[in-house]
Amino acid sequence: QVQLVESGGGLVQAGGSLRLSCAASASIFSFYAMGWYRQAPGKQRELVATITSGGSSDYADSVKGRFTISRDNAKNTVYLQMNSLKPEDTAVYYCNARHPVYAYRTYWGQGTQVTVSS
Repeated sequence: QVQLVESGGGLVQAGGSLRLSCAASASIFSFYAMGWYRQAPGKQRELVATITSGGSSDYADSVKGRFTISRDNAKNTVYLQMNSLKPEDTAVYYCNARHPVYAYRTYWGQGTQVTVSS
């Protein structure tokens, strides 16, 4: 059974930083691609960042240069370091795991709230 648990969300002022963590099941973490998505009220869920098992990463244009995704295989955990936060970053952030070949094998965490005040 696959379990993804996010943590690290909270309230921060614009310009501040937060680090999100996603603890994943050991059975899938080592070879699944991991990602962070976010969804603001009334908006579509959008990709924030992804990282493959080999460490290749990709980012949404809106967060490039500010956010960094990383993974620690020893801890079965993926991180999202968020710097220079803006009010428009406010959303529920979701951790995602996806099989590199069978894309339909995908899993989601329950989400963690990030609120950035101006």
